[in-house]
Amino acid sequence: MTRVVNAPIRVAIAGAGGRMGQVLIELTLQSSKLKFGAALEQEQSPLLGCDAGARIGHPTGILISSNIDEAMRGSDVLIDFTRPCGTLRHAEVCADHGCAMVIGTTGFSEDEKAALAQYAGKVPMVIASNMSVGVTVLKRLVEFAAKRLGSGYDVEIVEIHHKHKVDAPSGTALLLGEAAAAGMGVQLKDKAIFAREGVTGERPVGAIGFATLRGGDVVGEHTVVFCGEGERVELTHRAGSRRNFAAGALRAAEFVVAQEKTGVYSMEDVLGLS
Repeated sequence: MTRVVNAPIRVAIAGAGGRMGQVLIELTLQSSKLKFGAALEQEQSPLLGCDAGARIGHPTGILISSNIDEAMRGSDVLIDFTRPCGTLRHAEVCADHGCAMVIGTTGFSEDEKAALAQYAGKVPMVIASNMSVGVTVLKRLVEFAAKRLGSGYDVEIVEIHHKHKVDAPSGTALLLGEAAAAGMGVQLKDKAIFAREGVTGERPVGAIGFATLRGGDVVGEHTVVFCGEGERVELTHRAGSRRNFAAGALRAAEFVVAQEKTGVYSMEDVLGLS
């Protein structure tokens, strides 16, 4: 069920000084439905005390802070693209304040995912390793292809990101791997191959392979390859900028604030595909 939300929705942004944070601020300032209200960074950040919009040429009068408790008092939703330890700390405070969350952080352990699920018992959260509308549709296409092509096709997932990305394979690659596994009727953990070196022997039947590339300033590219006898099917998503991820996150923010029911939501829920 959804509820009527009085506009504008007050948005806080974690990781405000980062590349994604700056794009989120820019697009939030352009929105008629959202109001930029707080900017958060880690305690040792040299950007603390700076105007959150100064670097994009749009001074906001809102200073970057590390005080998550204060930021949540005046916010309806927190958008978080940071790192697991920071996101978990933010989720705890959001749960205490009844503030919804949009989480695009990747690299969570199973224990950290369980902790997030507990906090989501108090507030609604959209959690997605990729907020892109295109990737969300690609996930559906991968599952469909894996199911229809069947066991005669080997599945490989290739991804490349910029040299500053700290986790591998990417959360999006894992998301696509889960989609392929669902289409094949298996569990990804039982079929995934994350590294190949030396004499590995023949490719196991039904395996889902991952290849990770890192370099330069690549925003993100993902290709799911279905290799059959005599043909190959490739499904690819290429991100040319971070704006598509940010736009999806803002769409998720509008969605999650309107939810009466707590819990974890996906981008499929946001787009009405679930």
